[in-house]
Amino acid sequence: MRFLNDFGRRAMAATAVLSITAGLALAGDPTISADQIVNALKPKPVMRGITVVPNTPQFDPTVQAKESALLDSVRNRAPRSLSLDEREQIAEIAATKPKIDLEIQFDYNSAEISRTAMPAVQELGKALTDPSLKGATLVVAGHTDGVGGNSFNQDLSERRAETIKRYLVDKYGLAGKNLIAVGYGKTKLKNTANPTDAINRRVQVVNMDVKTAAK
Repeated sequence: MRFLNDFGRRAMAATAVLSITAGLALAGDPTISADQIVNALKPKPVMRGITVVPNTPQFDPTVQAKESALLDSVRNRAPRSLSLDEREQIAEIAATKPKIDLEIQFDYNSAEISRTAMPAVQELGKALTDPSLKGATLVVAGHTDGVGGNSFNQDLSERRAETIKRYLVDKYGLAGKNLIAVGYGKTKLKNTANPTDAINRRVQVVNMDVKTAAK
């Protein structure tokens, strides 16, 4: 079963814009809180009395085992070491998981986090230390806009994802093995109609755990 840049970007100060991809948008808020990030990433509760479809990936033990095997195979690996197939498998799993997009600005043509983006990164760090996310396996996926070549953007997205992971490990004591950094370059634009849109320059964080809370 198959699980499944911003080269030339203008150096402009920008606010951190966040959108929750599960349908709720919180665009344009530079003061997004750790609580909002936690709520986006927490496993969704399963209501008692609701019929569970056994072959739904969320509940299928075979699917869960394959997902776990893939995640275990990419733990503690540098983003550049991941194959195209592994990246696509991660993306396919991530499509069904709680996730959040943070438009984190970096210094021009660089993997250094800009000063304007630091508050958003710090709120992310606080969120990921919340007890409800303790021990979760999280994917940190870097994405660029559509400007520039494929190779350049792929490398830049990988370095940026690794920068965020390293910051979270160093500053917030998160376990490196639980943070999987991956880069997608310009292959997964959020706004395909406008490849240069800043919304495409983002870091997506995905809670890959399959645990749910019953209510």
